[in-house]
Amino acid sequence: MRLRFYISIGILCSWFLGHAQIKGIPAHIVPLAADSYEKAKPWVVWYFMHASYSKEGITADLKAMAENNIAGAYFTPIKAKTDPPLFEPAAETLTPEWWEMFRHLVAEAKKYGIQIAMFPNDGFATAGGPWITPEKSMQKVVYADTTITVNRRSKVNIPLPQPEKLHNYYEDIQLFAIPVAKTYRRSDEESPKVTSSYDEDVQHLAQKGNDKRFATSQPGWIQYAFEQPFPCNALKVDRRANNYGANRLKILVSDDGVNFDELTQLKSPRTGWLDWDNGVTHTIPYTEAKYFRFVFDPANFEPGAEDLDAAKWKPSINLLGITLFEEPRVHQYEGKTGEIWRVALPTREEEVNSAYVIDSKKAIALDPTAVRGEELTTALPAGTWKILRIGHTTTGHKNETAGAGKGLECDKLNVETVAFQFEQWFGKAYEMVGRELAKDVLTVYHIDSWESGSQNWTKRMPAEFKARRGYEISPYLPVLAGYIVNSVEESEAFLHDFRKTIAELLQEKGFQTLRNKSDEYGVEFTAEMTAPVMMSDGFAHFGFTDRPMGEFWFRSPSHDKPNDILDAISGGHIYGKNNIMAEAFTQIRMEWDEHPRLLKSLQDRNFALGINSLVYHVYVHNPWMDRKPGMTLDGIGLYFQRDQTWWKPGKAWVDYAIRAQQLLQTGKPVRDIAVFIGEEMPRRSILPDRLTKTLPGIIGQSRVERTDSLKRNEGWPTQKIAGVTTSANMYNPADWVDPLRGYAYDSFNPDVLLHHAKVEDGAVVFADHIAYRLLVVPGQHLMNPRPTHFSLTVLKKLADLVEQGATVLFNEKPTHLYGIGTKQDSLAFQALVDNLFDQIQTVDGLQHKMFGKGRIYLGTYHAESFAALGIEEDVLINNKNNNAISWNHRSFNGGDSYFVANQDSITQEAHFSFRTMAPYTYLYDVLQDKLLPIASLQKNNRTELTLSFAPSQSFFVLFSENQIDIPDWKQTKTQTLTGNWRLQLTDVQHEPMIEQKPDFWTASDVDEVKYYSGAGTYTLTFDQPQRVGEQRVKLKLERVESLAEIVLNGKDVGVIWTDPLEIDVTDYLRRGKNQLEIKVYNTWGNRFWYETHKEPKEKIIKTIATPKFLKGLQASGLQGDVKLIWYQKNE
Repeated sequence: MRLRFYISIGILCSWFLGHAQIKGIPAHIVPLAADSYEKAKPWVVWYFMHASYSKEGITADLKAMAENNIAGAYFTPIKAKTDPPLFEPAAETLTPEWWEMFRHLVAEAKKYGIQIAMFPNDGFATAGGPWITPEKSMQKVVYADTTITVNRRSKVNIPLPQPEKLHNYYEDIQLFAIPVAKTYRRSDEESPKVTSSYDEDVQHLAQKGNDKRFATSQPGWIQYAFEQPFPCNALKVDRRANNYGANRLKILVSDDGVNFDELTQLKSPRTGWLDWDNGVTHTIPYTEAKYFRFVFDPANFEPGAEDLDAAKWKPSINLLGITLFEEPRVHQYEGKTGEIWRVALPTREEEVNSAYVIDSKKAIALDPTAVRGEELTTALPAGTWKILRIGHTTTGHKNETAGAGKGLECDKLNVETVAFQFEQWFGKAYEMVGRELAKDVLTVYHIDSWESGSQNWTKRMPAEFKARRGYEISPYLPVLAGYIVNSVEESEAFLHDFRKTIAELLQEKGFQTLRNKSDEYGVEFTAEMTAPVMMSDGFAHFGFTDRPMGEFWFRSPSHDKPNDILDAISGGHIYGKNNIMAEAFTQIRMEWDEHPRLLKSLQDRNFALGINSLVYHVYVHNPWMDRKPGMTLDGIGLYFQRDQTWWKPGKAWVDYAIRAQQLLQTGKPVRDIAVFIGEEMPRRSILPDRLTKTLPGIIGQSRVERTDSLKRNEGWPTQKIAGVTTSANMYNPADWVDPLRGYAYDSFNPDVLLHHAKVEDGAVVFADHIAYRLLVVPGQHLMNPRPTHFSLTVLKKLADLVEQGATVLFNEKPTHLYGIGTKQDSLAFQALVDNLFDQIQTVDGLQHKMFGKGRIYLGTYHAESFAALGIEEDVLINNKNNNAISWNHRSFNGGDSYFVANQDSITQEAHFSFRTMAPYTYLYDVLQDKLLPIASLQKNNRTELTLSFAPSQSFFVLFSENQIDIPDWKQTKTQTLTGNWRLQLTDVQHEPMIEQKPDFWTASDVDEVKYYSGAGTYTLTFDQPQRVGEQRVKLKLERVESLAEIVLNGKDVGVIWTDPLEIDVTDYLRRGKNQLEIKVYNTWGNRFWYETHKEPKEKIIKTIATPKFLKGLQASGLQGDVKLIWYQKNE
């Protein structure tokens, strides 16, 4: 071991670590690219509300963005003109007035150097407009059936049922005549008596087409009673909007209405937030009973999640109806057909009455071209026939957030319609602005979060399916109506193939087309997630983008998107994308107390996860020059725009982000572990709480036990934030700052495995980007109910990688092929499984086998480290007892950088052990832009050091092959500044307030002062008899709410906005008389409170926002001692 240069360090908010003389980072320590500063600048989402535009406001917005180092804006007009208009003259989307405003916007953006990104349409989601006809829109499969009896073989006129027909559009796909034993019963064609434990008439719940809801949050039951026993093998729950409780009912059955037996407990599929396009059909054990009782227990709920969104909310049922079927159905087939984003458990063969299964060889395909009106004339043999009519119609989804540009969403699985949509909006913008100007400003095409539902049909689907899957789709079309064809296993296999085809079409016809169109126009292509709305592979589209984008929310657990963030990060990493963006700081309810210090730890946590390019949400165009706060996104988002009280000093917060992002965009991420997301469809990244069964030792016993407790969700504990009550046991990313305790991981999908993976030096490299030393194939988790199912191509590729030297850990042994394959496929699959896992040996409870140059492991990993696999922890923090420090590791030419950030609001000391032995170690204070010396110790091929953090403080630990001399400083004197402090509020007419010690202006008895929102300047003239000379001096504040601009002797020093509350004033302090000005900015909250709870002489607040969740008086101003702290070189 060798001891390296040591400096005694206490709390790192002390000046000698925060204010070394060297500014920034020399190029030979970290080789920043020439354009790194520009690339690191954040963007904003720039909303234009309700057709309200003004040229003066547009210019003012862009000027303010440029002044605060914003690189670009995502231009987003949303919502139509109000009646009466909020602002006049209104400029409705696509009108001549609107195009005039847009041309002005683009010209001014060029003037101020702001790039503009455009969404695919009016509004922010997803891609549609008035030019999209029903034929060009997103399509879905629809169906209806009737049963007829033919007494002898002859031509018969069949009255056809009409499937759903939206926007007066419907086309047939196929008609079938299916032999059946009889007309099968369904409860909505009978009249069961419906009663309940509730004091309400609920008979309507059994009626076909009912639109009257029943809702309650109270425990109880609903009962169907039949005169004769009803044979039931499936039931469908229709509910209003997105409701979890309706799919969590317990079913009791009885023959006498007195003695009941439990039949089953319904379990909801995994669902996203847009889950109202269809109900849920459950296959239940076949039974015959006269009484069916559906019991609601609000205490029996799972915790909510992004993939179980409806369970986030207060337990309730919100029913439109429950329909019982004699025939079985594919369990929860509505999601399995791709009509809606869901992941469901497989149908259980033992629950299905096989007498009802359709034999595809006996079903007769009828010619849909023979349909005349609502009848079909055809010849059928004698017997009872189910006539099944399958067709497609528009999904009916529109770009709902649009104004005058609202229309149907375009078909995302069709090249022509996707290209057509691109030209109608983005192409039209180029035309109207002029290509010469547009090419300099309209530089980004962007797909925002997917909010238009899913689709499961396009006109070329039969041919595309045959080309991709190798068999005809026609015999299996009844499965899309929920029927079981040939067998449960075959029907489930077909549905997997069908979903896989949809997902491939989305990538190849949708995103590839957008990539091509973006290239044609010479613009970047960026995109957010498709999950959890569009049935797809949640990663694959990022392969077509230049910059993936995730989304994280502030103080909004009901809407936060931790899975979205990991989708973007992992998707970007595995496809070789360096810049990973995030729509940042959205919140469900503005509370008007937001300021940068409040947001910093959330920002840093996402930096540590892998985000390195922020897009602030939200900057709303304010058309008024004399109204503040002015226009807002109603009450949603972070108010981040020119009329924010702290906008001007807020530039310091933006500059912090730029410096951090410069480093976080330099080099490549270091991730040791890659976790396979499986072949279930839809699919997305795997949150760490889904890995507790596969990697319990790595995650740690206490966290595994905590996770198990949260999943049990006993008593449904709640949390209430900004008036929104949600489950308290949802996944919280703040609890997982170091999930694998020293290792970082990405998730990877089948596409990148099959097309972009290779082995280099025993590591798997995806897209020539990151080298992963271990691939993990996890066991069953909530988003992958069949982890032992693999396609032959995927399993073969994993085997090939191992043969070439990779290490793969399987939690469970593969057992089944995905999809419908040939007999030869099955034989090849089994032979491959045998080759991989036969003669596997068990060592320390884990099965292990050498295979070619690599290794296979099988089982649950109980060890606390992967060291036995040759992979030491990348960074150990507090000997694996780390709950507060988030981190991110990148390597670059000549060194490594580790971003480390305190996630706590208190001072933290942490011991670090890094897996590196670089010759020189430095500490970079991002806040002060200073390179600092740091003590470290090298032993056992690792570097150890200890850091102390102020609340929410962050650093980069830099390892370099190059040396630079950095002076060490020690504190010599502390001087409290005394005298008469004068406080003057900027926008209030008052005599200056004289104080012996600074205090908050909220301590005043004068309402106009007490409830003031804006800036107030504390001024002090003090004498400084000592010459500064070779010493260094910092100014330290005891407390400031919320940001402070420091001016000393008429010169701007900088801004204090976060801990530690200090700044270097050496170059501004002079001997003799000094004048200090501390200009403090608070938030809008106090003035909002004043005007909504009292009766001021004058109302200053002018905005469309409704401040519903104010917290009362917020401390504002400067309080406590202001000190000068002196340092001299420690020779």
